[in-house]
Amino acid sequence: MIDESKVKGHLAMLGANVMWGLMSPVVKIVFATGVVAPMIVVDFRVAGAALLFWLTSLFLPKEHVPPADILRLFGAGMLGVLFNQGCFILGVKLTSPGEASLVTTTMPMWVMLLAWLILREPITLKKAGGIAAGAAGAIILIAGSASPVSGSNPALGDVIVLCAQLSYALYLTLYRNFIRKYSLVTLMKWMFLSATVVGLPSSLKWLGATDWSAISPTEWGGIAYVVVCGTFLAYICIMIGQKTLRPTLVGMYNYVQPIVATITGICLGLDRFTPVKALAIALIFSGVWLVTISKAKDQTNG
Repeated sequence: MIDESKVKGHLAMLGANVMWGLMSPVVKIVFATGVVAPMIVVDFRVAGAALLFWLTSLFLPKEHVPPADILRLFGAGMLGVLFNQGCFILGVKLTSPGEASLVTTTMPMWVMLLAWLILREPITLKKAGGIAAGAAGAIILIAGSASPVSGSNPALGDVIVLCAQLSYALYLTLYRNFIRKYSLVTLMKWMFLSATVVGLPSSLKWLGATDWSAISPTEWGGIAYVVVCGTFLAYICIMIGQKTLRPTLVGMYNYVQPIVATITGICLGLDRFTPVKALAIALIFSGVWLVTISKAKDQTNG
């Protein structure tokens, strides 16, 4: 019998990673003229999503969150929002979209290792094989679609993007069970509020130095995509997936992002479909399937 909650979780994770798969090229467009600094995009992303989640909560039943849980949500906001998003956007600024995409493929590995260390989720042969297959497919896609756009400091950018993956992997693992206590909007509004409170004061210098009149409609459009699609909608999807699927399986969907980048390039006439790309996509989905069917100690966790 098909578990509808699991199907919903898979569709949500697919949707989130499709939206995230477009993030690197969109962010590069926003940074192209040098008018918008990375921290400005982080501010818009965090504060904009916080505003959207709080506005949404006004139309939903209120949930009481005790101070102890607000403190825990503060930690979740730091790992899952501020550090993750801030490091990713800053890293993309310094490196190329291709290299940033390559670094993001390491996230499922960190989730698997942390789930083993913290949650005692076993590392099975199917799970390890699935992650290896997905990583191989992602690397083939990225290598075959290398972007000519480079960064000012690729090595540092790659390290910072890696920190973003580690931060998010830690969030997925540490808060796996806690997030089930509250609704999606309640969790998100407190997490993004805490990230906003910490993040905004540290970027006052960039806010004051920005020439707001010089930001083009295209750049504003890119920022709007980052806030609404790449953050608000994507995080709703992530929370749905995180509530129903194991952390390792949630992390596996990271491999969808290179597929999205490749398909986007083909649609724009910047890339072409080849048998090698078909093999890479098959490897990625085979990897997700292997992790999905792998046995976990607690079967109720998905």
